[in-house]
Amino acid sequence: MKVKIVNQSAFALPAYATPLSAGMDLRANLAEPVVLKPLDRAMIPTGLYIALPEGFEAQVRPRSGLAAKKGITVLNAPGTVDADYRGEIRVILVNLSHEDFTVEPGERIAQMVIARHERVEWEDVDVLDETERGAGGFGSTGVK
Repeated sequence: MKVKIVNQSAFALPAYATPLSAGMDLRANLAEPVVLKPLDRAMIPTGLYIALPEGFEAQVRPRSGLAAKKGITVLNAPGTVDADYRGEIRVILVNLSHEDFTVEPGERIAQMVIARHERVEWEDVDVLDETERGAGGFGSTGVK
């Protein structure tokens, strides 16, 4: 699938790291480093603008390495970039660690996955069909 992209950053276009990767890394398009103190959040620009086809979205997700090693994640994960959005893709990073974290210019801060989605038409009914689970909520299917 071809997607139109405008790259106003100083960095290469997002690319798949391996042949079977689902996501492409997004880089911080910063002129200077940004320090995130514990529990701070910031909108980090990428310098990227895209035009997705109808029926697709871009999901902005955390990078597992940053999350596991540094406690840095995407606050609204996954963030959604709609097909009709034409503004700059920005990443809402949050520091969930106990230490300051410095976002460096060009640093890989998140990953973007392009995904197909469906639109629904609601069918208003009085009763839903029964299932084995029924109304069982969080943890209702057990722990093993």
